[in-house]
Amino acid sequence: MTELLQVKGLTKTFGSVQAVAGIDFSITEGHCVALLGPNGAGKTTTIRMITGLLKQTAGQMDFLDSAQAGNHRALIGYLPQSPSFYPWMTGNEYVVYAGRLCGLSAAAAKIRAKELLERVGISSASQRRISSYSGGMKQRLGLAQALVHHPRLLVMDEPVSALDPLGRREVLGLLRELKQEATVLFSTHVLHDAEELCDDVIIILNGKIALQGAIEAIRSEHRKPIIELQLERDDHSERWLTAYMERILPSMNAGKSDGLFHDVQLQNGVARFTVNEVDAARRKLLEELTRSQVKVSRLEIGHTSLEDLFMKVVTA
Repeated sequence: MTELLQVKGLTKTFGSVQAVAGIDFSITEGHCVALLGPNGAGKTTTIRMITGLLKQTAGQMDFLDSAQAGNHRALIGYLPQSPSFYPWMTGNEYVVYAGRLCGLSAAAAKIRAKELLERVGISSASQRRISSYSGGMKQRLGLAQALVHHPRLLVMDEPVSALDPLGRREVLGLLRELKQEATVLFSTHVLHDAEELCDDVIIILNGKIALQGAIEAIRSEHRKPIIELQLERDDHSERWLTAYMERILPSMNAGKSDGLFHDVQLQNGVARFTVNEVDAARRKLLEELTRSQVKVSRLEIGHTSLEDLFMKVVTA
């Protein structure tokens, strides 16, 4: 498959602070890529350099081929985390204006604006002033302007972070459709969104790439089975769980614990065991619970998620 964008040694320094430290990655045409990382990791700085809003200190970006590298901004649609608008314009006027700025004729811009405002679900408000729009409507309008010139690469910085649950679900539905016709790069803190939508992930930590690759390959390489255990809320069960965790944690840290348990965490009354052999670990837990006459309210088998891997990478 064709590499739409190649980034080599991309670096950005602000005074004595190196926000992005010589990162390398590529984006394959037709893929949806998530840029992940904690606050201050360098995600927005990277996006702003890709979109041409910020000049890199060092490194290069090759878009499609060297012939188009100098004019790659024309092939990018960009939706910032907090898009700004002219509040006195109507939604339709704004998208037409954006289309004209991108080189569309007046007639083509009007046709494209009507099409996109319908697609993002705000055609009924197209003649209203933007000052009357809700936050979710403004995000949809921002998406329409980013798409007005048929970009090859759609770049979005935290596209759903400011939306309520309903707006978030609707915009994610739009992104599922858009990834069928354009290459998508977006940053997010919501790991579930990345896992649900993306083909590839890039995890940035302290301006460097901590992990990258196809999401299925990363899942296959790093995924481990887990057992979630929730006990009845009584003194006996809580004492048993505390004592059991205190007993197995030192042996896990020493690489022992019968080789069954890889990690254990306790959160909101739920013990989460990352295990190596799920059947053997389940038998071991059930034997211990039965022997100690502990009441179980829930025991579930699953697998570690992208969020588990993310937390492991950023806290290592």
